[in-house]
Amino acid sequence: MSTDDLQPSNDQEAEIKAIDAEAKAELGNVHVLKNEELSAYIPADLLARYEFYSFRHAAEILSTSCKPEFDELLNALRAFEITVADIVKPGGNESDIPKKLTAILRPLGWQETRVQGDLIVRKIVRHGQRKDDVTEDLTTLANFIDGHNVDYVKNRVAFDMEWNSKDQTFDRDLYAFSAFAQTGVISAGVLLTRSADLNPVFTSLGNDAKGKPIRNKYGASTTWMGKLLYRLEAGRNGPCPVLAVGIRPAVISDLTEHLASMPARGAAPAPAPAEAPEGEEA
Repeated sequence: MSTDDLQPSNDQEAEIKAIDAEAKAELGNVHVLKNEELSAYIPADLLARYEFYSFRHAAEILSTSCKPEFDELLNALRAFEITVADIVKPGGNESDIPKKLTAILRPLGWQETRVQGDLIVRKIVRHGQRKDDVTEDLTTLANFIDGHNVDYVKNRVAFDMEWNSKDQTFDRDLYAFSAFAQTGVISAGVLLTRSADLNPVFTSLGNDAKGKPIRNKYGASTTWMGKLLYRLEAGRNGPCPVLAVGIRPAVISDLTEHLASMPARGAAPAPAPAEAPEGEEA
């Protein structure tokens, strides 16, 4: 099998088209800088391996105000590779795939971070015409901001990855990015997930050890770029600039070798070896 054989069958193509149609219906018109439009900020080799969408000028901010951290993330994306075995292995977002990024980023100082904050409400009442004839009451709402975790934060940049979680996880991530930005902790966030370009790859991998199609693990209701983009277009990231990054097949290091080892679609199976007549050695 070659990369040309990644084209899905009619039934599989219909399923993929249904996923794409759902994404397009949710997306509408996305007015952002994407892919080659970001060539001034993203190196060409990474544009070939990933898809990029920049919301609220995220790429510009990252490449200027946060350049050291952005360069580290770009280098991490360049070093990041997955294998066919990683894709087939069960485990969802707890699989070995996110752990590979952790192994790259943790030694560089990208740490899980949480923000908490109390809200102080000042109530000022004027009793007469004089400006100094006032009383003031203070009320503190403890833990007004709490529970917002981001897996990787360094200085003023947040980064997170969602490989194969429920798509509602994006709401949590974007809400956390928004809280970090509103409290002045970060200037921008980067969110990595699967590109729709991986769907034919999942189809080509056949069934898992239990006989279930691999593609069923990576359904329309899991975390992939289509589910992220419409949330960003709807502004669920609040004031936080976000660079969305999608993993393409080029990140799979052994995909070409794997496809070459598979029979071409439609090819007849190899005949079973003939049995030697009784009394003769094969």
